[in-house]
Amino acid sequence: MMDWILPYLLIGGFAGVLAGLLGVGGGLLIVPFLAWAFVQQGLGSDWVMHLAIGTSLATIVVTSLSSVLAHHSKAVVRWDLFWLLLPGIVVGALGGAQLASLVDTPFLQYLFASFELLVAIQMGLSIQPTAHQPMPGRRGSSIAGGVIGAVSALVGIGGGTMTVPWLLWNRIAIHQAVGTSAAVGLPIAIAGAVGFIWAGWGVEGLPSSSSGFIYWPAFIGIALMSVVTAPLGARWAHQLPAKKLKRLFALFLCNRSDPSSLG
Repeated sequence: MMDWILPYLLIGGFAGVLAGLLGVGGGLLIVPFLAWAFVQQGLGSDWVMHLAIGTSLATIVVTSLSSVLAHHSKAVVRWDLFWLLLPGIVVGALGGAQLASLVDTPFLQYLFASFELLVAIQMGLSIQPTAHQPMPGRRGSSIAGGVIGAVSALVGIGGGTMTVPWLLWNRIAIHQAVGTSAAVGLPIAIAGAVGFIWAGWGVEGLPSSSSGFIYWPAFIGIALMSVVTAPLGARWAHQLPAKKLKRLFALFLCNRSDPSSLG
């Protein structure tokens, strides 16, 4: 286990830089790395993807806290929209975690790879929806939150790749959409992580240093470094060509979107 502390720290550092630099959640990078790492360590066997996704969500709890505070300090978080989305987000994320426990690793591999490919296309082509309609009421927002929460929990991300486009579609300014999405990512990660602990509790064949589908040594290494390096990425974002970097990252995701590469 100790042999893998350094790789966990490195991937956490890289994920933190990407989050600050490109505004993307680390889950798109962390999940495939963890799936590969757990296979190499012989951990989890039939539950490799469940462990990878649950652990990724747990790390996002830590990294999103600093992100929320930064956006709140700039007064770009629409807390009224956050509260509208919250009930659906929590129910969806908990439900997504439970659903994940009912399917096998190959299904989650194909689901994650398909989602990763869609994100790569969106980033590579810089596709953003134009303002179309005003925000729906409580019921419509709860339904949208439920979908965002469930899909995010199923693939181990903070939901920004869905929340930002949806808010833009509903006539929310881009800086407020990004700030509000960062806030929404926190309850997604908390509910998703709790759901994966609950869903994996008592499952046989999981490593001893885990609680349900969260593997704590990986969580500690990744969370520690991602918090340290995220501000560095944010600083670089003002100095480097973000559009070109996003396209390079999209190309990287395309190369990673083969389900067989996940473990």
